[in-house]
Amino acid sequence: MTTFEDPAKVSPAEARALFRQGAANPTAGWSAGFTQTNLIAVPRDWAYDVLLFCQRNPRPCPILDVSDPGDPTTILAPGADLRSDLPQYRVWENGTLAGEVSDVSGLWRTDLVAFSIGCSFTFETALAAAGIPLRHVDQGRNVAMYLTNRACRPAGRLHGPLVVSMRQIPADRVAEAVAISGTMPAVHGSPVHIGAPEELGIADLAKPDFGDPVDAEPGDVPVFWACGVTPQAALMASRPAFAITHAPGYMFVSDKRDDEYRAG
Repeated sequence: MTTFEDPAKVSPAEARALFRQGAANPTAGWSAGFTQTNLIAVPRDWAYDVLLFCQRNPRPCPILDVSDPGDPTTILAPGADLRSDLPQYRVWENGTLAGEVSDVSGLWRTDLVAFSIGCSFTFETALAAAGIPLRHVDQGRNVAMYLTNRACRPAGRLHGPLVVSMRQIPADRVAEAVAISGTMPAVHGSPVHIGAPEELGIADLAKPDFGDPVDAEPGDVPVFWACGVTPQAALMASRPAFAITHAPGYMFVSDKRDDEYRAG
């Protein structure tokens, strides 16, 4: 991990250039005000399954762009390259994690269809602007993410559990956090659960399935949002022969502004 004085002030183009050069940083708090996205790229014969899965599960899987087969570009950032401009990727073979790399140019195939999926980091700018603390950012950590006991609606060959991201929110600010995130349904919207992690099948908040554990402050309440890592859990369960995704918390920083995805 490379340390930057203030990653919030790094422009999206500068962030992508740094990641292209090998900087491997979780992107929470980076390029404040600009939309970040999850990535899942699958062979063309799985693309309809993914599209249908996302359509049936819009809270964790809100699609912002879909590429043509083999095309590593996106309308979310003209000139960017989805093969190199994320800080960390995961490569999947038969549903098993085959490795994490900082560049997938040599692994990209002409039949891969890339889905860019909304990310909850997008509404964090609005939470921060309202003075709602983001504990993971303050602690220099990746956001904590958990597999849950809630099944997503299956689609074709694709099935799996809902994944949630968790933020510790002061109790007296929870209603405000719900209202703010609820104005941005294209990037997961309002929380799916508040408090009582055991009701989601989460036994220990200190042991996230993805990301880092985040320390709570006195009076904090764990708040859970649907998470774009959900398609990775579906890959693990459904076992396509090959896929490429972002590493959880290591997102694509687009040129789109967060406000473009604010409803109303």
